[in-house]
Amino acid sequence: MATTTTAVYTVEGMSCAHCVDSVTREVGAVAGVSGVQVDLGAKKVTVTGEGAVDDAAVRAAIDEAGYEVRD
Repeated sequence: MATTTTAVYTVEGMSCAHCVDSVTREVGAVAGVSGVQVDLGAKKVTVTGEGAVDDAAVRAAIDEAGYEVRD
């Protein structure tokens, strides 16, 4: 049975419901991702997956949505 993993990203530039939808859609399409929760006020994106989720792919998906991950 695969282990569920969770990663939290701080994302700059999100300011509205459309931003949340864009990030959720792009990150949700990454292989292995089983859930995406966006906290607009905290600028946090929580990603869950079954097994290891490719960090670079999640970061690329956030970039594709038009936002920047802050380390």
